[in-house]
Amino acid sequence: MLFRSAAYINLDAIAKNISLIAEKTNSDLLAVVKADAYGHGLIPVAKTAKSAGAKWLGTALLEEALALRAAGIEGPIIAWLTPPGEDFVAALEHQIDLSISSIETLQEILRAAKQTQIKPRLHVEIDTGMTRGGIRDNFSQIISSLVAEKSNFEFVGLWSHFARADEPNENFTKLQLEKFEEVSKLFEENGLIAQIKHISNSAASLNFKSAHKNLIRWGIGMYGLSPDVTQMGDSKKLGLIPAMQVKSKLQLVKSVAAGAQVGYGGLGKVTQETKIGVVSMGYADGIPRISSNKAGIFVDGKRAPLLGRVSMDQFVVDLGINSKAKTGDEVIVFGAGNLGEYTVDEWAAAAGTINYEIVTRIGVRVPRIYVHE
Repeated sequence: MLFRSAAYINLDAIAKNISLIAEKTNSDLLAVVKADAYGHGLIPVAKTAKSAGAKWLGTALLEEALALRAAGIEGPIIAWLTPPGEDFVAALEHQIDLSISSIETLQEILRAAKQTQIKPRLHVEIDTGMTRGGIRDNFSQIISSLVAEKSNFEFVGLWSHFARADEPNENFTKLQLEKFEEVSKLFEENGLIAQIKHISNSAASLNFKSAHKNLIRWGIGMYGLSPDVTQMGDSKKLGLIPAMQVKSKLQLVKSVAAGAQVGYGGLGKVTQETKIGVVSMGYADGIPRISSNKAGIFVDGKRAPLLGRVSMDQFVVDLGINSKAKTGDEVIVFGAGNLGEYTVDEWAAAAGTINYEIVTRIGVRVPRIYVHE
């Protein structure tokens, strides 16, 4: 390996994960590529998703959507986190669909439309119980504003987001879906008929087919990771293939005696003579500082658990006294688990977080290398 550390992205795995969900739905597929495609790389993943059959691409930020257009990617793209003050002129000029959840955003987009003479393609976000983005209760105001401006925009979508679709108890999900249907009917009674409706995230795409509508948003599942390991099972159970493998190097291997203290604060305790390995990654690269010894690396055909606190640029593992690992050896930090290496889910558990955070926080100092099976 030429790099100190690298993230290897299996584009074939991403394509197969798209095929898996496509077989489970009759709806069109929106590939969610926000946050640099969950840390996997915006442009290569978007191109792979389109080739694999995704009709739509979805981003949180407008700049992500504009980057897709700059890369020559065509077809419908929606940016859904677009507060007032965004460059809506650029959005319209590059044919980016926009989401609105406030009168203020609607008014700014319509001013940009007047300036550019381009009719915006809008999606209205409804808060059906997530209590985050979206219009929650004052529907009469947004409906009257939309009706008054009906000729000045294209009403493409009505959408919402499930809060608990990963849970086996579907009661809250059903309540959200009922609210979505209720609001949809209210819009339609006022002559506002959306071309598409979308509410299903990855969890609902897998668990809740009745909520698929005519578009599903395939996010974490596209990257081969479970929406919730505890509630839904891991990637293998769901038939998903994790797309990211992170490798690094041992910058140093050395023997230490019993009683040695490792790392800042001396939190790592060596209880018997062993060999330690210093791995060339740290929290500046996305390795959670809070991680426990439930995670580590895979080298010399076996696991070596983390020892002590993760530093900015490096962390230490316990190789064991009989390890044959040596300075400069390549190690697997996490992967699909097929070789016995730690998985993203295990690193997430060791840091008290979720797999989404582990992959999205892998930093810019870690180059992405794109591979095929």
